[in-house]
Amino acid sequence: MFLKKIYSITFVILLHNIGFSQNETSKTYTLNQCITIALENNLDLKSSVLSANTAKVNYRQSKANLLPTLNGFYNIGVNNGRSINPFTNDFVNQELTFSNARLNLDATVFNGFRLINTVLQQRLNKQASDMEIEEARQTLILNVTLAYLQVLNSRDVLALAKKRLEATNRQLKIQEDLYNEEVGNPADYADIKGQMTIDQTSILVAESDLNNAKLSLTRLLNLDTNISVDATDVLLDFDSYVLSSDEVFNDAVNNLATFKARELRVKAAKKGVHVARAQFVPEISFFGQLNTNYSSVAETFTEIGANIEETGDFVNINNQEIPVLTNETQFSGEKIEYLDQFDNNLNAVVGVAVDIPLFNGFRAKNNVALEKIRAEESLIALEQTELEVKNAIDQVHFDMETAYKRHQSLVEQVAAFKESFRVNEIRFNNGVSNFLAYITSKNNLENAKTNLTNAKYEYLLRVKVLEFYRGNVF
Repeated sequence: MFLKKIYSITFVILLHNIGFSQNETSKTYTLNQCITIALENNLDLKSSVLSANTAKVNYRQSKANLLPTLNGFYNIGVNNGRSINPFTNDFVNQELTFSNARLNLDATVFNGFRLINTVLQQRLNKQASDMEIEEARQTLILNVTLAYLQVLNSRDVLALAKKRLEATNRQLKIQEDLYNEEVGNPADYADIKGQMTIDQTSILVAESDLNNAKLSLTRLLNLDTNISVDATDVLLDFDSYVLSSDEVFNDAVNNLATFKARELRVKAAKKGVHVARAQFVPEISFFGQLNTNYSSVAETFTEIGANIEETGDFVNINNQEIPVLTNETQFSGEKIEYLDQFDNNLNAVVGVAVDIPLFNGFRAKNNVALEKIRAEESLIALEQTELEVKNAIDQVHFDMETAYKRHQSLVEQVAAFKESFRVNEIRFNNGVSNFLAYITSKNNLENAKTNLTNAKYEYLLRVKVLEFYRGNVF
């Protein structure tokens, strides 16, 4: 579930192994600029938009299915050999050219409200897809914000590491002068050189962490260049968070796009049950047809006169056979034009059709059962989301309070270690104290500063997550 991913991003956003080159030219972005770029470039968000567009097309099609269907048919061909003349329905044994045209109209009058319920279901699916776009958008903004804060955290830790090295270099210069003058303990000079290598290693680690944090942010922005951050538009508020975890959860239920999307999916699944039940209901529809055809052997005949012809029969008159004559009318044949045949042969059909489901292998019954299962699954998914969000909020809220208390304690710790280091540095420089006391005091101070910085951003990260659950876009 994406909710688990949101929580994990807060704590594991630095788990990448690829870094940026320190010499690569970078561009500085504010948090708002990063969010704007991510909303334009992020591939996951684009994929969500395409899914929503599919839902919109399905919704449009479901509404279009309410309209009557009108389809045309046309063909033309040549027939050789014995066939039926489509004009006279007589058998002919010759080559003929034939053609047919047809126009069909079908209109569903009633089908158990299947089409109407399908429209309602697809509209709910479209609304759910729109909410899922908003869900993906909110999640992306949160991830960018968390990644941005992680870059700031890593940058501050790097700055502390560099200051630690500067202090060590200053002490190294003092000890080098004492060593050259053969004053004091020569081991102190060697120890301070060893401490300098430790501080240099700390800088390398901090630089690697910063580069990895930048890489995480860059991937969310779908950029291929190194970036730097500008914290001028980031509000670092350290006031104690006043809302309880239950209050945050109540706001999440009312405002978070995740819940709205799940609720719409539940409603859409319930409509699917009504759609499936329509298979038990007879379907009534109107239909109409216009038909016509053409035959190349079709002719019209015109009377052109009459001839007296022998019939082949005889009558006996006075023992004399007299042939029987008949008056035969003479006709002249003329081919009927193509368009004239289409006009003359036109016929129309209208009617009402009733499709009564009697037995279909229990298909309708099983489809209803499947839709009911889908409705139950969507309801369970909603309940599961509520449980996951509630548990995540409780955990983040607890960690947030712990980070705040830890930050307050570390503020006092830094102040105490700062005074301790000031005294030990004076004593060490005047030869009153040994190197071990000095370096212990120095490391205590530097570690406390680093821990203070980490605690500060841990608190801010968790506050951002809680505000996300409340439905606030940063």
